[in-house]
Amino acid sequence: MLGGRRIALAPLAEEIADRYFAEFPEDIERYGDAARAWEVHDTCHCLHWAILDAEGYASLEKEVTWLRDVLGARGFPLEKLARNLALAAAVVEERVPDGVLVAGRLHAASASVRVSSDPPA
Repeated sequence: MLGGRRIALAPLAEEIADRYFAEFPEDIERYGDAARAWEVHDTCHCLHWAILDAEGYASLEKEVTWLRDVLGARGFPLEKLARNLALAAAVVEERVPDGVLVAGRLHAASASVRVSSDPPA
């Protein structure tokens, strides 16, 4: 729920996955049949956390930090997580009425992952 309105996460996550795999088609080959399912699954969680954050019930930063650490430990390129969060922000801006706060949270999370994954200078 966002502002009292029910938000269907799966269609948003599907659109984000379409955009993600358009940019990173090699991930389908690398991760096989599970690639899209995991992309949609993880993205639904990120969207949910962002909405809960905007509503004051959770911390997207905390949850994305956890996800970043899990994916990083598995060798997943964190710049792709950052890009996925930016794509999520764009889709929310386009498709979710009154989603500007949620999109802002996703943009901030994307920037945070980018900074944390940059090599030291």
